[in-house]
Amino acid sequence: MTGAAYDGLGGGAAPGGALLVVGDVVTDIVARHRGPLAPSTDTVASIRALPGGAGANVACWAARWGDAEVRMLGRVGAEAAAWHERELVACGVRPRLVVDAEAPTGTVICLVDTGAAAERSFLTDSGAALRFAPEDWSDTLLDGVARLHLSGYLLFSEPSRALVEVALASARARGVPVSLDPASTGFLVELGVDRFLALIEGVDVLLPSRDEACLLTGLPDAADAAAKLSRHVPLVVAKQGADGALVARSGTVSAHVPAIPATPRDTTGAGDAFTGAFLATLLTGAEPEEAAAEGCRAGAMAVERVGGRPPAAGE
Repeated sequence: MTGAAYDGLGGGAAPGGALLVVGDVVTDIVARHRGPLAPSTDTVASIRALPGGAGANVACWAARWGDAEVRMLGRVGAEAAAWHERELVACGVRPRLVVDAEAPTGTVICLVDTGAAAERSFLTDSGAALRFAPEDWSDTLLDGVARLHLSGYLLFSEPSRALVEVALASARARGVPVSLDPASTGFLVELGVDRFLALIEGVDVLLPSRDEACLLTGLPDAADAAAKLSRHVPLVVAKQGADGALVARSGTVSAHVPAIPATPRDTTGAGDAFTGAFLATLLTGAEPEEAAAEGCRAGAMAVERVGGRPPAAGE
């Protein structure tokens, strides 16, 4: 399970401390089509291969949104390691990519219906992304780090769950706050709600989607779900897409942050954009409500683009 690494983590942190993201780096195959897929024949689509992964997307949006240094620990296959490193660096992220000698880079096929809602479905082969192991972690990764963010996808395999446990313990020992995005309702159902909640013990900020919040609590109303989750995690920010975001603490929703109007082209990565901008804004010392408003701005920008990454500088 060990591998070589492209290491871009040397040097000092930006003033105020860096953000370290640990999670998935994958290749997205985005197929944009209109209307239902035609069974047993062809469906016309626009298809592109793009860099993706929930963790990597969060890191890129955080680097795009703030001034703090953003670092990324990911695990990839040898066939795409150099490409993913270049793409992360181009977004302003300092990558450490562990190269898996046995598994290929994870691949996600994103089927995007180009109708009004631009809704998407995913076919996921996590590949190397779920082969993280505790030996991929070093306590020195937290040198100069003010916040640690974990992709929830790490909880969906035994080796990467062990990495999460080690990383959480290391962060707690240093007093570094930890955030986590649950990542996937489908994988949450397989893992089990009780097990998930036990695994995130010690997390300071939870950033679920509306569907994830409702699944994790068994409650149909997003506000009630966010409030209930905030009895388990100190700060819960529930992302609601076109309905904005909810901020909840100590069993109470303290704010409903409105969304920014947008015309969606592709909703892939909108939640990651929210999370990246939210975390980047928290690093400035802002309150969670202000950070959530910045998250909504980033989410609106994201849905008007194809793929999960932010625009390049100057776009």
